[in-house]
Amino acid sequence: MLNTLSTKLYVKVSTFLKDQRGVTAIEYAIIGVAMSAIVLAVFNSGLSDSLNSAMSSIDANISSAGSTSGASGS
Repeated sequence: MLNTLSTKLYVKVSTFLKDQRGVTAIEYAIIGVAMSAIVLAVFNSGLSDSLNSAMSSIDANISSAGSTSGASGS
């Protein structure tokens, strides 16, 4: 009886150690954390200020183009 129990335990442990189903999820989680850290580092540098400045400039140009084209069309 002890031998049977020992064999079953060995089979269960070896099956558990060979199981690879969760490894891919863990790898993707690690890659996701690394990618988010890189994106955070890029946008916390001067890039976010440059993008905000460019978007403000584009918005101002669109607003001024809309106000001047409306006045000349009347």
